[in-house]
Amino acid sequence: MSDWTVVRNELGRWCYIDAQGQRHEPVTVARAFPIAQPDQLISILDADGHELAWIDDLKALDAELAHRIREAVNEREFLPEIQAVIAVSRFVTPCEWTVKTHRGESTFVLQGEEDVRRISGDLLIVSDKHGVQYLIRSLSKLDRASRKLLDRFL
Repeated sequence: MSDWTVVRNELGRWCYIDAQGQRHEPVTVARAFPIAQPDQLISILDADGHELAWIDDLKALDAELAHRIREAVNEREFLPEIQAVIAVSRFVTPCEWTVKTHRGESTFVLQGEEDVRRISGDLLIVSDKHGVQYLIRSLSKLDRASRKLLDRFL
């Protein structure tokens, strides 16, 4: 059990309440490595950017607090995870992609083949023409049709 907590205030903003009961609001909850270690190395920062708390691993926190921390970072970060590639308009760039993400279906334009980047063995980042980044956490877990479409751009 932690001697501090993170809660929403009456306006829906995140607040940090320290061990002495002092409220710090608003706060920003940020991951150090959002792609490689999404549940580890998380910082809680005050409005001036000063660190109030450091979380090595969310598994060390009680389930309710860990859930609130995940909720806070997910509101701040927009990194949709591609679960399937539904269609690609053509195999030369620029081209339009239709994908299924954990946030729903999305369509975007891929400007160039260099916008599909392999971060590590199975981890990829796809950037659209507006700079929005999409994550493919595990290429091998995508369905065969999605992998076949992606192979044309890797």
